[in-house]
Amino acid sequence: MVPPALCVGPRPGHTQVMSYVMVDVEADGPAPGLYSMVSLGAVRVTPALDQTFYGQLRPISERWVPEALAISGISRATHEAFDDPRAVMIRFADWLAAHGGRRPIFISDNNGFDWSFVNYYFHCFLGKNPFGHSSQNLGSLYKGVVKDTFANFKHLRVTKHTHHPVDDARGNAEALLRIHDEHGLKITID
Repeated sequence: MVPPALCVGPRPGHTQVMSYVMVDVEADGPAPGLYSMVSLGAVRVTPALDQTFYGQLRPISERWVPEALAISGISRATHEAFDDPRAVMIRFADWLAAHGGRRPIFISDNNGFDWSFVNYYFHCFLGKNPFGHSSQNLGSLYKGVVKDTFANFKHLRVTKHTHHPVDDARGNAEALLRIHDEHGLKITID
């Protein structure tokens, strides 16, 4: 097994190729396009976890599920006053260009949900997704590392899960760092 210390940072003589970006989305319903993203948070996975992105997006649809919106703790009127979604996605793409390396890797707790919204919004407003066509699931990664399909990683979080997307992304990034440190997961953490 490769000692974890050898897996941290780029190898000598190599430039940074990829960075893991933990993403979390809050939405007012279950499917992008039919419903709207409320807020988006991202944390570049580094030991300091100090590179973050946060955006609040006004609705793109008249449809919304009150129970889904309530999870984020805001009203419909507040949601309608948020920023233009195109402007937020441009800021997110710019943030990824500055912090995501040549190939940002999208990872989240529920990548089926989070990635579907981010992918839809990127294609809708920018015509392309800087993450490409794939994403990774933190829960599945942990199950594979510990070789137990019933295992749950959530006890590895430090930051409380608040449904603020930066808090939730940070907590999940903390869990990924612990998986890296405690299980010798071979990923680039720089």
